[in-house]
Amino acid sequence: MNGLVGAVVLTKTGGVLGPIADILGWIMDLLFRFTSTFGIVNIGLCIILFTLVTKVLMMPLTIKQQKSSKLMAVMQPEITAIQKKYKGKENDQKYAMMMQTEIKAVYEKYGTSMTGGCLPLLIQMPIIFALYRVIYNIPAYVQSVRGYYETIISKLPNGYQTAQAFTDLAEAHKMVGDKFDYSNVNTVIDLLYKLTGQQWDSLAAAFSSIGEAVTEGGVRVIDAIENMQNFLGINIAYTPLQVIMNYFSKADGTTLMHAFAALCIPLIAGLSQWYSTKLMTASQPKQNNDDNPAASMMKSMNITMPLMSVFFCFSFASGIGLYWVAQSVFTIIQQVGINSYLNKVDIDDLVQKNVEKANKKRAKKGLPPTKVGNVDEMLKKIEEKETKEESNRMAKLAKTKAQVEESNKFYNDNAKPGSLAARANMVAKYNEKHEKGNKK
Repeated sequence: MNGLVGAVVLTKTGGVLGPIADILGWIMDLLFRFTSTFGIVNIGLCIILFTLVTKVLMMPLTIKQQKSSKLMAVMQPEITAIQKKYKGKENDQKYAMMMQTEIKAVYEKYGTSMTGGCLPLLIQMPIIFALYRVIYNIPAYVQSVRGYYETIISKLPNGYQTAQAFTDLAEAHKMVGDKFDYSNVNTVIDLLYKLTGQQWDSLAAAFSSIGEAVTEGGVRVIDAIENMQNFLGINIAYTPLQVIMNYFSKADGTTLMHAFAALCIPLIAGLSQWYSTKLMTASQPKQNNDDNPAASMMKSMNITMPLMSVFFCFSFASGIGLYWVAQSVFTIIQQVGINSYLNKVDIDDLVQKNVEKANKKRAKKGLPPTKVGNVDEMLKKIEEKETKEESNRMAKLAKTKAQVEESNKFYNDNAKPGSLAARANMVAKYNEKHEKGNKK
């Protein structure tokens, strides 16, 4: 058992994502156990329920982020006007400071900050990446699923790692080389999770003991694994492209319906993502893309990102595609409710609440309340500082010039400038001044 625990660490993600992925894996394991009590042992259904649970958990962050987006859309014309005002002067330190001061005042006016809209998104990012990791390698995080594969491995004879049937499977999935250690149980599970129906049959033919292995309910373990990975006739460990190619090669009993279902996953993932994004921007005021390049870029991304999802879905395991579809469908349902809520939110009330929250935070830090509309005063201080610095600089230049003129007048008193007499007179005057200085 100690060997198994040590092996788990190798296949799991590390760093910041590690603990998050462990928690999400625990949630998915609970869902798997819950559906199993009703006789439904299916990873595809668990992925859908898992997506629903995570969407509900992240709902507060989603609402906060979209409130910030709505405020940003209202603020953007004012920010764009300020940027136009200082266009071409951004490299001048004085005008750059003035522009930042005015933009900061706009944020304070609406009770938000330049990083306020990014924070909820930054919090969600590690959760989203951890989600992908769990779904991509379910047996590593969902102990209930892992148990089926451990049962298979326990029935394999000693030295199975070097058997021709096993090495052929490893080569078929390009899992060969020094980095794949098949004395490590977890590496073996990673390989078994990728097997097709025909490959399970070939493995059972080579090792009869695993073909005879059964679950507590008396079902063959191999059949149980294939059934729980099957969703609408598709093995969620296969890529949609793999399913479609299996149909044309008449492999693995793949039918036209299976190929069609596999094709639908990337297409529905792209379409649903495009529509959910469209709904997200529906409650925000329309912006002029000519005045706001960021809005134009976002509009382009709203088209290209769904297209990229379609492309990647063909090469990723169908479980990832199923997650994307479920994610987008739940987002659409969620967004309809959020849009209805945001349309009823009064911007003035939202701004007032934001300002009150900001002032409470400032009070905890011992800072005075933020003053809305004090941009003119702030700009005036910048102008005064700039004027004072310029005056000091001009005074220094005038003083230096006066000293030079006095020196020239002293040394060139009664002689033509540049003449030999002037030079001689300069030397004499210098000596005279030096002597007077010594007497003092």
